[in-house]
Amino acid sequence: MGMWIGRNRKARVSYGFDEIALVPGDVTINPAEVDTSFHIPKKDCSTIRLRIPVIASAMDGVTDVRFCAEMSRHGGLGVLNLEGVQTRYENPSEAIERVVKASKEDVTTIIQKIYLEPIKEELISRRVEELQKSGSLAAVSSIPQKAERFAAIAQEAGADLFVVQSTVSTVRHISSQYKSLDLAAFTRDLTIPVFIGNAVTYSVTLELMGCGVAGVLIGVGPGAACTSRGVLGLGVPQVTATVDCAAARDAHFKRTGKFVPIITDGGMSKGGDVCKALACGADAVMVGSAFARAEEAPAKGNHWGMATPHANLPRGTRIKVGITGSLKQILYGPATVDDGSQNLVGAITTCMGNVGAATIREFQETEIIIAPSIKTEGKLFQTVQNVGMGAS
Repeated sequence: MGMWIGRNRKARVSYGFDEIALVPGDVTINPAEVDTSFHIPKKDCSTIRLRIPVIASAMDGVTDVRFCAEMSRHGGLGVLNLEGVQTRYENPSEAIERVVKASKEDVTTIIQKIYLEPIKEELISRRVEELQKSGSLAAVSSIPQKAERFAAIAQEAGADLFVVQSTVSTVRHISSQYKSLDLAAFTRDLTIPVFIGNAVTYSVTLELMGCGVAGVLIGVGPGAACTSRGVLGLGVPQVTATVDCAAARDAHFKRTGKFVPIITDGGMSKGGDVCKALACGADAVMVGSAFARAEEAPAKGNHWGMATPHANLPRGTRIKVGITGSLKQILYGPATVDDGSQNLVGAITTCMGNVGAATIREFQETEIIIAPSIKTEGKLFQTVQNVGMGAS
């Protein structure tokens, strides 16, 4: 398996969203009659049910309490970053405003300074309580080093889901400078479900699932605001990563009888990308930049990654994506743009109908072809005029 890249060294070929296409089915289904629900397993064998398989990323430019409430109202889920401005500032909008107004040359330095403000534990409790009062599911996120302390506070305040995220997550993390998170003990001691991320390989996903997590986030470096692939050279294109990790999920289910969903995280800004991720095996998707364009997003059409404030090696940047419409438009339409960035759920249901999939599990059986010309074939005028699929 793989191709020679030099003497005594092989490399696997891997694929991203632009290099594949989904094949229409032999039977088609009315899009209004497909089931797009996503289920998060709980310890009591019940599930948290979402109407749509779409989660908003825990990024300060995307989610705050108001945004998460709107996501919940529309059937999805928003995750709040417990290490961002929401827990560092009583009035986080002032900090966000500084980032939004910063010049291109100064923005990274300003972001780093803003995130030097200490996290206030009382704000963790307050934000979780605000999420609960808004009628939203209270889903919150932190890095592994802070997970034990922050998860205890969040759970006490009434959180419904805790997400542990880092650039790369493994069960066997080695360090002599700090205590590594014992993921198995961590998930065992919490009463609420735990998502862990990020992973891109079969073996790591299998090990993470063995620790009792309720879901695994898939993707290293594909996000629109992430620069990890340039700074570190790390990453696996999302199609290959999703397929490999879906195989781990299925192997874990066959071995244990426990179904642990995978969530493709990052690299999807259009409906077609979301459809491809689900068809490749994802049970849900986590999206950032597409939601940063919503009127309800806190950063007014700006977006930056969680690793952007790193003091020594920033692995993200602020990007301006603009405001294109309401969250409802981005999720359900009616679309007023022609590039696929609005009505994501409509894209999912229409694609499911065209491949003949009544459920997400059936959608994951869709025939996939390698098709590097899928975005350019017959699209010369769109490309020349910078519209539709030819828009840069």
